[in-house]
Amino acid sequence: MNKLTILGFLLLSIVTGKPAAAQSPNIIFLLTDDHRADALGVAGNQYIQTPNLDQLANKGILFKNAYVTTSICSVSRASILSGQYMSRHKIDDFAQDFSPAALANTYPMLLKSKGYKIGFVGKYGVGDNPPDQEFDFWACNRKGQPPYEYKRADGSIIHHTDSVANGIDQFLQKFGSQSPFCLSVSFKAPHELDGSPPTYPVQERFKDLYKNISVPQPETADPSYWNAFPDFFRTDKNIGRERWQPLFSTPELHQQTVKDYFRLITGVDEVVGKLRKQLETLGIADNTIIIFMGDNGFALGEHGLEGKWFGFEESIRVPMIIYDPRSGKSGSVEERIALNIDIAPTILNLAKLPVPPQMQGIDLLARKPVRRDVFFYEHTFMGSPRLPKIEGVVKKDMKYMKFTEQGYEQLYILKKDPLEKQNVAADPRYAKDLKKLREQYSVLKEKAK
Repeated sequence: MNKLTILGFLLLSIVTGKPAAAQSPNIIFLLTDDHRADALGVAGNQYIQTPNLDQLANKGILFKNAYVTTSICSVSRASILSGQYMSRHKIDDFAQDFSPAALANTYPMLLKSKGYKIGFVGKYGVGDNPPDQEFDFWACNRKGQPPYEYKRADGSIIHHTDSVANGIDQFLQKFGSQSPFCLSVSFKAPHELDGSPPTYPVQERFKDLYKNISVPQPETADPSYWNAFPDFFRTDKNIGRERWQPLFSTPELHQQTVKDYFRLITGVDEVVGKLRKQLETLGIADNTIIIFMGDNGFALGEHGLEGKWFGFEESIRVPMIIYDPRSGKSGSVEERIALNIDIAPTILNLAKLPVPPQMQGIDLLARKPVRRDVFFYEHTFMGSPRLPKIEGVVKKDMKYMKFTEQGYEQLYILKKDPLEKQNVAADPRYAKDLKKLREQYSVLKEKAK
């Protein structure tokens, strides 16, 4: 603990009349967009450069089995804020807003009601009418999917990631000394820029990064895996296949797309490094918790697909790190399943605030987890043929998915087949597993409501 931090804690004790140890922690929640679980150096990726996020994990807790309950931006973000499955919060598209009552029970508003200064920077991403007036600090583009490049007053261009860095700096300059605070930061990166074709606009200083490496294509990029899908899925109208065409259909496109995806993540990592230095400079690093995760995963050519939505591991698994400098724990790895719906109750517990009964997540830092290692997955946006609707059950060792419009089932034995190469739903050797997972699916689907 540096001298400035100690002085700050002593002053805080004098002003509040409470010992420093009793002060509420500051909380910063960092969210990336379309960030798959293995796109971090600390996750075993030997190609990507993420030194600051790696250090955060090495000083905190890395959740190896973190998932989202719905793999699409707006729905997952609503789940993060509310601690609820889509089946309960009912935000199932990009236009729907939280009702006033629902907004009041999101983690930022609950913290605000107990004296926290709250800010939001980057991409809010839920509904057409973001609640900017409810925050003490707001630096978000009102569009659900903001652009990557902005023109400033002097005519120069700034990248979204750099604008997020500026927003963080402004918030901390204004509220860094007004403990406690909660700052929610949401990057657009590494989400593609939608268009025909989609693109990955990277910051100029990172354009040559990774140019001298070759990233291998995934095993399931082989055409046989795409061709094994049923007819309703194996169509060029499928958005996952439609976006695959301009980004992954040749080895050259694969190299360019994956490297640009990595470049955008390295840009985020740079901001994390700047953030941590600013916390140190302000003397508040030792009382500021940082939580990092992705809003959903992303297929980079696996199974002949680009994107998220479906139940494959690349789509539903995300990076997740919790760094609490007060805990004394360093470099631990958590194997149990963690979900996006767990973020809100975990934050509230860190702030020692009650968790509303309508929240369905758990406190990820509780000594005794209350959830078995199984969860319900749902994705109902749009429907076939563009995005076939899918629901299912995920465990660490196996997975059941059902395309609800067609009744088509998938069963993957993850402990034997982690790449999900073989759907064994029709294999009689796994009939008992299939029956049990169908039963769990029915139970968990009801509990999610």
